[in-house]
Amino acid sequence: MKTSLTLLIVITFLPLLSACSTLSQILADAEVRRLCEKDGGITVYEAVKLPVERFEKDGSIRIPARSLAKPDDEYYLIGSTSYLKKGHPELVRYHTQVFRRSDEKLLGEIINYSRRGGDIPGPWHPSWFMCPKETDAHLNMQIFIPE
Repeated sequence: MKTSLTLLIVITFLPLLSACSTLSQILADAEVRRLCEKDGGITVYEAVKLPVERFEKDGSIRIPARSLAKPDDEYYLIGSTSYLKKGHPELVRYHTQVFRRSDEKLLGEIINYSRRGGDIPGPWHPSWFMCPKETDAHLNMQIFIPE
């Protein structure tokens, strides 16, 4: 009977505990928001009109990483990941830039920040928080415009 009651309590309260933010998560999320307000988001320096056939059905466009770009790819991206704080939780800065190959001009960039982990230990995946919500795909869709 005692084992059943203990199991019932664990099954009932474990999900509630896992859903609660820890102090380290709250502080890390506040730092992510602060950094995001400082320099996070998308900046477009030059919009480029391209033929409609260059775009996928969903309106996206494939831009390869510089290391994977073929010699005839007109555009490429460079991405970097910087760990601002390693551990539990960790804070990460993601920076992606899109360039035109012919003149090496920077067309646009996006900076994201995220917090991963900091949860109460358990069998679940670590939580995360990221800002802004836009991604590299959003950056490409703002730089490259169908004609």
